[in-house]
Amino acid sequence: MFQERLSTLLQSNKSLLSNNKWQILLLLFGALLIGGGLLSSKIYSTSSDKVEIINPSASDNNQQQFVVEISGSVEHPGVYHMVSGSRIDDLIVACGGLSVDADRGWVDKNLNRAAKLTDGQKLYIPNQSEVLSANDSTAGTSISNSISQNLSKSININTASSSQLESLSGIGPVTAQKMIEGRPYSSVEELLTKKILSQKVYDKNKDLLSVY
Repeated sequence: MFQERLSTLLQSNKSLLSNNKWQILLLLFGALLIGGGLLSSKIYSTSSDKVEIINPSASDNNQQQFVVEISGSVEHPGVYHMVSGSRIDDLIVACGGLSVDADRGWVDKNLNRAAKLTDGQKLYIPNQSEVLSANDSTAGTSISNSISQNLSKSININTASSSQLESLSGIGPVTAQKMIEGRPYSSVEELLTKKILSQKVYDKNKDLLSVY
């Protein structure tokens, strides 16, 4: 009896598999497609987490350069090639620093080491004797140094009063105040780079101006 039932059950299962074999194959194929899609998406998400690292030094090689000059009381006066964004302090370091006879008091009062350098700029560091000679107001004092003679005739844009600045051609009270507010200056040319004077007014007065 049991063997007859088992035989009947096997015959019915074979008939069921035979009648539905295409549906079963489609289900198996669909399962394979779903499994393959899940696996590929996992691999893609893993690879997309990678971060590209750019060499930071690559852009440093493309920095623009410009040329400036420093002279006077420094260890190695001359013309230097500086990178864009360099400050006056960077130039002083590049030339070896101030020399022994440099007037450090003048540097501290009149030189803005944090100011940016500009292409073609010239920086002059006076020595102690030059500054003393320029400041000597004693009647009949003979100034033999040619630089000191120029200093005594020029207007120091770092220390001049508003009335002294207004005595210059084309400079009124408003412009004089702008010049005072723009201090300190490391060179007369900064009146142009800081857009305090127009080119026309600057050309009229540049030979009468100094920064020390």
